[in-house]
Amino acid sequence: MQHIAQMNMGYLLHPPGDPRIAGFENNTDRVNAVADRSRGFVWRLKGEDLDLPRNDAGRLFGRPDVALATLSVWESFEDFERFVHNTVHGRFLARRAEWFEPMDVASHVIWPVKAGHVPDLIEGKEKLVSLRENGPTDAAYDFKYKNSRPSGSVA
Repeated sequence: MQHIAQMNMGYLLHPPGDPRIAGFENNTDRVNAVADRSRGFVWRLKGEDLDLPRNDAGRLFGRPDVALATLSVWESFEDFERFVHNTVHGRFLARRAEWFEPMDVASHVIWPVKAGHVPDLIEGKEKLVSLRENGPTDAAYDFKYKNSRPSGSVA
């Protein structure tokens, strides 16, 4: 059985704890709780796994003070897309520019994984680099690519 994994990353405009990003920081737990209860949610990076070197967003993305990343697994692309755009998450996504630096390259990637596979940020970064360097493929894609494909053509 196939699931999908997703990773997104960004650079905060201000370091954690700065009041100018409080709107983001004060709602992270709320948005994560919605994800945890969403249809099709399987797993997300949290807790002690965040302390593992393979999941150190600051080191992996070169800016320890402001780099953040999320990583999760979903039963289907449709379940993940519903969470991203049709829950409270969508309202915060629309406010991303208030808290994160603009990026002129892809900042999120989606890819198929076998059910039971737990990715890490190293794998996510490899998929993101692939998307940036090769464009979207069935192995590493974005929402635009998936939504432009006939139903069932991508995991």
